[in-house]
Amino acid sequence: MAATTKPVMIVGVDESEQSFYALEWTLDHFIVPSSPNPPFNLIIIHSKPTPASSMGFAVPGVDILSHVDEDLKNIANRVVERAKELCISKSVNDATLEIVEGDARNVLCDAVERHHATILAVGSHGHGAIKRAVLGSVSDYVTHHAHCTVMIVKKPKGKHEGTHH
Repeated sequence: MAATTKPVMIVGVDESEQSFYALEWTLDHFIVPSSPNPPFNLIIIHSKPTPASSMGFAVPGVDILSHVDEDLKNIANRVVERAKELCISKSVNDATLEIVEGDARNVLCDAVERHHATILAVGSHGHGAIKRAVLGSVSDYVTHHAHCTVMIVKKPKGKHEGTHH
């Protein structure tokens, strides 16, 4: 009998608490209950901004970009390490972790295409209307542009760190 490939679930993570809440919620609801044979192949993706995009300006003759890039690499490595630790703490050892350079909106939509994902899960930052208008909401964008089901995991208001049900 041929092995059927499992559907792919992608979780987008950044350094925010909301994104780690989304990862933990996804693990607790979709992966852990059916361990060791969960119904999805889990891929966790962190998009590392390009140095120029995170600066928004350039200073001639000053190589700030390499310092900014170093910071972004450090953040990316920390995010992936933390995601790996969270998975391991829940005995999820077969998640794939990727760091992809670029804007989170494009990175996540491209990843959905590349992996033929069934579900994309992201956290909700809960920015106000003005900040969302300026930054553009990743969750809004992927909801409209990703060719799969998009799950936006919201952290309940008033829930403090370290409280689990």
